[in-house]
Amino acid sequence: MHTVVVGTSGTTAEDVIAVARGNARIELSGEALDALARAREIVDALAAKPEPVYGVSTGFGALASRHISPELRAQLQRNIVRSHAAGMGPRVEREVVRALMFLRLKTVASGHTGVRPSVAQTMADVLNAGITPVVHEYGSLGCSGDLAPLSHCALTLMGEGDAEGPDGGVRPAGELLAEAGIRPVELKEKEGLALLNGTDGMLGMLVMALADLDKLYKSADITAALTLEALLGTEKVLAPELHAIRPHPGQGASAANMAAVLKGSGLTGHFQEESAPRVQDAYSVRCAPQVAGAGRDTMAHAALVASRELASAVDNPVVLPDGRVESNGNFHGAPVAYVLDFLAIAAADLGSIAERRTDRLLDKNRSHGLPPFLADDAGVDSGLMIAQYTQAALVSEMKRLAVPASADSIPSSAMQEDHVSMGWSAARKLRTAIDNLTRIIAIELYAATRAIELRHGLTAAPASLAAIAAARAAGVQGPGPDRFLAPDLAAADAFVRAGGLVAAVEPVTGPLA
Repeated sequence: MHTVVVGTSGTTAEDVIAVARGNARIELSGEALDALARAREIVDALAAKPEPVYGVSTGFGALASRHISPELRAQLQRNIVRSHAAGMGPRVEREVVRALMFLRLKTVASGHTGVRPSVAQTMADVLNAGITPVVHEYGSLGCSGDLAPLSHCALTLMGEGDAEGPDGGVRPAGELLAEAGIRPVELKEKEGLALLNGTDGMLGMLVMALADLDKLYKSADITAALTLEALLGTEKVLAPELHAIRPHPGQGASAANMAAVLKGSGLTGHFQEESAPRVQDAYSVRCAPQVAGAGRDTMAHAALVASRELASAVDNPVVLPDGRVESNGNFHGAPVAYVLDFLAIAAADLGSIAERRTDRLLDKNRSHGLPPFLADDAGVDSGLMIAQYTQAALVSEMKRLAVPASADSIPSSAMQEDHVSMGWSAARKLRTAIDNLTRIIAIELYAATRAIELRHGLTAAPASLAAIAAARAAGVQGPGPDRFLAPDLAAADAFVRAGGLVAAVEPVTGPLA
C-alpha cells in the first residue's frame, strides 16, 4: 500500500488524492513529531502562567474575554468540540471527510498548533484504520475554518458521535476505535480549538475538483473534436500559428488536443462540397478552444492557490518559532472560496457550449445532412431528442450553481465573526457542477459518435475511431431504432467519469495536454 509521510512543510495534491481516494497509509515524520513536541512545550508554559492567552486559557470567539481556570480547561476543550459538532443534513462523501482529516493533520504536524504528538498520531491511526466520521452537509460558513465538519471529526477522536467503519457500516465511534485498538484522546489546552480551525474541507474538495476537471477538460476537447468531424467542419481553425498570436496557454492546449484527435480525419474540410457551402463553422465549434482554454487557465490559477494553501499552517492562535502564541485571521476561506466559484463559472460555460454543439448535431437544418435528431426513422423514431432535453436541464442547473457563494456573507458569533467566506458552500456546489458536467460531456459523446457512424462513406480520424470502439465496448450503443435510452446515457456517463474516453484516444494521439 502507498504510504504518505506527513512532515512540517505541508503536503501535495497527489498525497491528498492518495489518502482521500486511494486509502494510502499515513506516517508522521520524525521532524514532525519533534516540531509537535517543541510547540507543545510552549503551550504548556503559557498555560502555567496567570495571564490569559486566547485559545489556551480563555473562551472562544465572542466568549474570549473569560479567563478559564486550570481545572476547567480540559472540559473547555471537550465542550468546544461537542458544541461545534452541530452539522445537519445529508452525510458528506467519505473521500471528502478523509481529505478534511488528512489536511487537518497536515497543519497539526507543522508544529504551529501546539497539539501533542499523541493527538496527531491518533489522527493518523483513525485514518489508517479506515474509520470515517459522519460529517453533515450544513454547518460551515468557511470562516474560523470549516468548524462544524472539523468538529465532527474531532468528536470521533474523542470516541464520541457516529462514524463509518471500514466495512461501510455506521456505528458509535467509541466502538470502532476500540475494535481498532485506538485509545480516544483526552484533549488538553488549545487542542480542541486547534482541531477545528482550518480551511481543510474546502481545500480538500478543491484539490479533488481540480483532478476531476483535468480529466473532464481533456474529455471535452475530444468530444468537441468528434462533433467537428460529425458536422463536416474544418480543422484549419486549430492551426497552432493562429493560437500563437493570442497566447493564452489553455487555449493553445485545447486546440492542440483537438488537432491531435482529428489528425487523419476523412470527415473534415468538406465545406465546398455542399450545395450551400459554409464560410465558417458556428461559434460552438470554432471557438471550442477559446472557451475550454479559458477554463483551463482558470484551473491553473486555482491550482496555484491550492498549492499555496497546501503549504500553509492554518490555525488560530498559532505557535510561532520564537515562542509567541498569536491570534490571526488565516482561517478565513476567501482565497479558496473565490477559486471554487471561478471553477463553477468556467464549468458552467464548458457545459453550455457542449450542449450547443449537441443541439446542432440533432437539428437537420444545421447538421449538414444528418437525419433529424439522429433518428433511425424520423417521425417513427425520436432519436436523441430527449437526451438533449436532459443535457439542457443539466446546463440550466449548472448556470444556477455558477452563482458565487463567496459573494455572500452572513454574520455569526454575536458579530465577532461578522464576515465569512462561504467557501464550504462554494465547494459543495462545485462538486454538483462537476457531476453535471460529466453527464453533459457524456451526452455530447453519445450524440457525436452516433453522428459520425451515420456519415456513410467517410472515415473518421484514427483517434476518433478508437474513441468510438472503446465507447461501444463500454456499453454505449450506436445508431439504430429507438430503445430505452437511459441505460445508454448511464454507460456513457460511467465511461467519461472513469477516464475511459481519454484513455481510449491517448494511445493514438499521445498524451493530451
